[in-house]
Amino acid sequence: MKLPRLVILGRPNVGKSTLFNRICGRRRALVGNEPGMTRDRLYAQAEWMGKNFEVVDTGGLIPAEQDLIPSEIVRQARVAIEEAAHLVLVVDARQGIVPLDQELAALLRKTGKPLSLAVNKVDMAQHSPFAAEFHRLGIRGLFPISAEHGLGVDDLLGHVTKDFPKITGEGIREVEPGFSPASDAALNGGATDETIKVAIIGRPNVGKSTLLNRILSEERSIVTPLPGTTRDAVDAEFEHEGQRFHFIDTAGIRRKGKTKLLAEKLSVIQARRHLERADVALLVLDAEEGVNALDTHIGGYAHESNRSVIIVVNKWDAIQKGPNTMEEFTRKIRDRMKYLDYAPVAFVSALRGNRISKLLKTTVDVAAARRQRLTAAEMRKFLKETDLDRGTSPGGKPFRIFYLTQVGAAPPTFIAFTNRSGKFHFSFERFLENRIRERFGFAGTPIVIKSRTSK
Repeated sequence: MKLPRLVILGRPNVGKSTLFNRICGRRRALVGNEPGMTRDRLYAQAEWMGKNFEVVDTGGLIPAEQDLIPSEIVRQARVAIEEAAHLVLVVDARQGIVPLDQELAALLRKTGKPLSLAVNKVDMAQHSPFAAEFHRLGIRGLFPISAEHGLGVDDLLGHVTKDFPKITGEGIREVEPGFSPASDAALNGGATDETIKVAIIGRPNVGKSTLLNRILSEERSIVTPLPGTTRDAVDAEFEHEGQRFHFIDTAGIRRKGKTKLLAEKLSVIQARRHLERADVALLVLDAEEGVNALDTHIGGYAHESNRSVIIVVNKWDAIQKGPNTMEEFTRKIRDRMKYLDYAPVAFVSALRGNRISKLLKTTVDVAAARRQRLTAAEMRKFLKETDLDRGTSPGGKPFRIFYLTQVGAAPPTFIAFTNRSGKFHFSFERFLENRIRERFGFAGTPIVIKSRTSK
């Protein structure tokens, strides 16, 4: 039996190839910034929740401006549309609707094929409202996603494949999972032997710039300035014990506000902007001043961004310490930032260089935990050995989980198939998250758990 075919379409540079790679778990398509880089239809076989299908990445479809790309690409895109079981039109949330999106949407609606809209580059929960304007394109199935980070892709695939048959037997070759640790690491710019993207965030005068200077100046290897995403931003890369790090917007970290109020606003703006590009965030606190409201505010953004977080208590050399000072300070952090209870706490002195190497090692460990992938066998054993009746739920009725699977990494994302409709009660979700952490770690990284009714 022929596999159903999912065809990804869209104008250049909206993230079609990144979505293709995300679904198929391999870097088969060439990803870059030059319009028309993907010069052919790329095919790969994928699997989602037991359903096998083919994915096609068209090279860019521009019906009214065929001179911008080879006519062969347009021809092949039309062939792909005719062969499709489901079409996915990809648009760019950051750019908003452009005339070409409207043309493509109109063209694809006329085909009569099942059609979904993937509003890409929605990298943080706060950006989801920006996707709403795309309802104007007249496509009912709209899904805000981040193909780069895997956010929302599971919902898109669940919708797209809901009518695909389960095909087994001859003609089905073993496929790589769409959300493999290798693909998540590659798509997010970091593997254990590649680069970890790091953002240093925090309120003014906690020592962010001093920490950055200490890290960069201590390295024996060459520090490479790189162009950032804004006009005056400069990134920096360096290597420590064989691991490459990429620090985001080093110029912005050093930039100061002219007044206290402006400096505080700038620190929040920078934190939100830098988190969009980071794998790991270093949230810097001042040991002398403790945890204040602005610290918790910025920490909240870090948690909501689904980035991994390390809480860095700077100026640790400047305070008087007793035998339990470190434990007491950690307790205060946990009391004020309960939502970051998974984040390790590092006590450093950026001025003196104390514990900087240990901080970098923790960063490597947290980045690895972010990409950690559990096998189906590990999930089955965990579910069998976990007493879920201990978890609480509304009315005292426990959820029965029939199947638990990890569908994504960076951040680790799980779907639980249950006997009840609706979302988990927060207390039960927290209970399940804690049991997963106790068993598998995931230090420093948030865990996303979603529920589905088992049919």
